[in-house]
Amino acid sequence: MKTLLKSLIVIGILVVSCAKNPFTGKSTMAFKKNSDIFPAAFQQYNQFLSENKVVKGTSDAKRIETIGMKIKAASERYLTANGYSDYLNDYKWEYNLVDSKEVNAWCMPGGKIVFYTGILPVCKDDAGIAAVMGHEVAHALANHGQQRMSAGLIQQFGAIGTALAAEKYLPKYQNEAMQAYGAASTVGGMLPFSRAHESEADMIGLTLMAIAGYDPINAVKVWERMSAQSEGKAPPEFLSTHPSNQTRIDELTALLPQAKAEAAKFGVTFK
Repeated sequence: MKTLLKSLIVIGILVVSCAKNPFTGKSTMAFKKNSDIFPAAFQQYNQFLSENKVVKGTSDAKRIETIGMKIKAASERYLTANGYSDYLNDYKWEYNLVDSKEVNAWCMPGGKIVFYTGILPVCKDDAGIAAVMGHEVAHALANHGQQRMSAGLIQQFGAIGTALAAEKYLPKYQNEAMQAYGAASTVGGMLPFSRAHESEADMIGLTLMAIAGYDPINAVKVWERMSAQSEGKAPPEFLSTHPSNQTRIDELTALLPQAKAEAAKFGVTFK
């Protein structure tokens, strides 16, 4: 029981270790500082680049970098205007295009971004790239990697507590208890947590692309093209780390007026 109590105390400490999301004003889990996380992320990013074919000097590679810098500038404008001028001090932005058929893009903590060539046809044009770039930059700005680490640790401590309780009270069913906990904590906890991050990144990214001068309606168009391409291939939403394509289309469409209103504060308007 003492070990279980200690585990619960640690969980409690982690839960109340919070940071503030400058885009939503909400408190988020943060048991490690960015200064602890970023160096390892930068190292992993460099290792990935060394092991994959990075596209350099092409028009597409230049577009990725140019649009990335515009989205970064938009984030700086937003954060400075809202009293977070020092927020990006530890970020080291980098944008690379990697030769791969995979339809994907991602961002490491601290602003290290990769676009795969396979996603460019879905992006279609600069505005489509800006939509995806805004989403990936948003993940970095909202420290979603930091939060996933926090949630993962809480899940691990919950597993320890479940194992100890099952050993004491249900010794014959310990394996079943652990399996049930694993399924429940994943489907009922980690997956919804991940989907919430994706929706939040969509919302923030929509605002950033608008401030950068790209009509946010193009984010909706990207996901319409993504939906058409992946029809019948996606798992049910409740078993996925991402919202369904239709959910994203609906949410982005509803957020268009908000994104345009934010952009208008910076003198950027759309017809």
